Amino acid sequence: MVVEKLRQLGSTDLSVSPIGLGLAALGRPGYINLDHAEDLNQNYDIDLMQAHAVSVLDTALKYGVRYFDVARSYGLAEAFLSHWLKTHRLQPGDVSVGSKWGYTYTAGWQVKASVHEVKDHSPRNLDKQWQESSDLLGEHLGLYQIHSATLETGVLESLPVLKRLASLKTAGVYIGLSLSGPNQAEVLERAASVTLDGTRLFDAVQATFNALEPSAGVALSAASELGMGVIIKEALANGRLSERNTELDFAPKLELLREQSSRFGVGVDALCLAYVLRYPWVDTVLSGAGTAVQLESNMDALDVTLDQEAYLVLSQLCEEPEHYWRVRSGLKWN
Repeated sequence: MVVEKLRQLGSTDLSVSPIGLGLAALGRPGYINLDHAEDLNQNYDIDLMQAHAVSVLDTALKYGVRYFDVARSYGLAEAFLSHWLKTHRLQPGDVSVGSKWGYTYTAGWQVKASVHEVKDHSPRNLDKQWQESSDLLGEHLGLYQIHSATLETGVLESLPVLKRLASLKTAGVYIGLSLSGPNQAEVLERAASVTLDGTRLFDAVQATFNALEPSAGVALSAASELGMGVIIKEALANGRLSERNTELDFAPKLELLREQSSRFGVGVDALCLAYVLRYPWVDTVLSGAGTAVQLESNMDALDVTLDQEAYLVLSQLCEEPEHYWRVRSGLKWN
């Protein structure tokens, strides 16, 4: 379960582990992962949450995780990560770090808030959030991504934004984008065609891909062929692909997952992560672990090589993209 070999993120010179760590569930009191409140013991004191995040980061480092993913909207995730990097005196070459701009955290450190985050893909917000991210992460920040790029916001047609991102790229920062929603493939195809001065702008893409929602697979494979790095998020569907999913209509699928995971002697979570890692175009898949114990269980995926039986079983779990994203949008912040 320990990472034995790092990978290159697409055509960049960033080294990533096959399993990375996303801090969406570690940097703020409220999140949509199932039973997130229990992971934090419903204690949201900032110092305690920082200590909790550090314990997960320490576990990640011990198991060989070398890619860490944050965002401006993840509460204090960037600050927690910065504190950890400095405490361990880790150098930029020791780990790879990616962050994202485009959403502003607005929950005021509350679990229940009228609005948890606000999207703003304007040039002004890019400049503001880039400064905030770079102030915290400094030279560790090797990948800067548009957070949930969509066709609706027009961010991929905004010349001021694209030129600003290109200037960051010229300065040595790799540029990426994360995707969300049922039209991930369409957005990715558009992004892959964005060039400035004859050079493709985007070096990497971060997308949702899992056994319930594999619809972006063909587009992600094509992006990989172009040299874009591929980062997979929400491989466990925010907990829906785990023992925590107690929905009655999911029970038959969960039973199938239990049968297959028992064959390999791992948890359902590791089985579902192994399903994603099976695809050769995946550079790194993010663990969204909320505790060190969860991360340790996730890392078991590295010891699993899915056979045809398990692969076919997991491939039959998929939902229609519109249904998947409708369910996701209904997950409660907790």
